[in-house]
Amino acid sequence: MDMSGHTDSSSSSTSSGMTSMSMSMVFTTDHSTPLFSSQWTPTTTGAYAGTCIFLIILAIISRLLLAFRSTLERKWHDRAVNRRYVMVAGESERERERQSLPAEEKSAEATLTTNGLDESVRVVRTARNRGMEVVPWRFSTDLPRAGIFFVQAGVGYLLMLAVMTLNVGYFLSVLAGLFVGELAVGRFITADDGHH
Repeated sequence: MDMSGHTDSSSSSTSSGMTSMSMSMVFTTDHSTPLFSSQWTPTTTGAYAGTCIFLIILAIISRLLLAFRSTLERKWHDRAVNRRYVMVAGESERERERQSLPAEEKSAEATLTTNGLDESVRVVRTARNRGMEVVPWRFSTDLPRAGIFFVQAGVGYLLMLAVMTLNVGYFLSVLAGLFVGELAVGRFITADDGHH
């Protein structure tokens, strides 16, 4: 009875050793490596080349999305900074506010006409380089931002899964696509976005 327990233990250790040997992490050049599902398994050299071309295009799209998002972020930031605030006040309040305003805020005198009455007002605009102020949540800005990031993350995870197959052709295709995409639109990506 003791011997059978010993035999079961040694056979389980042998099978776990086989599992770790078959799961070794090495690159392969197999042209029939599945991509994303078992249904997408190239069976010919042409199908494998088509899969590699798809990965190149997907990697280019990932860089295009990042450049597009960076461009929109700059546009949204400029729009938020350039919003003007009209302040209507009496002479004494106006003098007090003028003295208490920070130097980086720009203001201009203007005349506001409402229902035939002219009112002297001051238009105040915050300068662009003003600290790290958080802009208010806006549906017209934050919903597109979240949508673009959602697509960007999905494309990034698909590229990561392709690289995790450890297929040399898939890996090089992703790198080539990222290179071409960065070459084409890298100048539109702001430095603080980093690698996404």
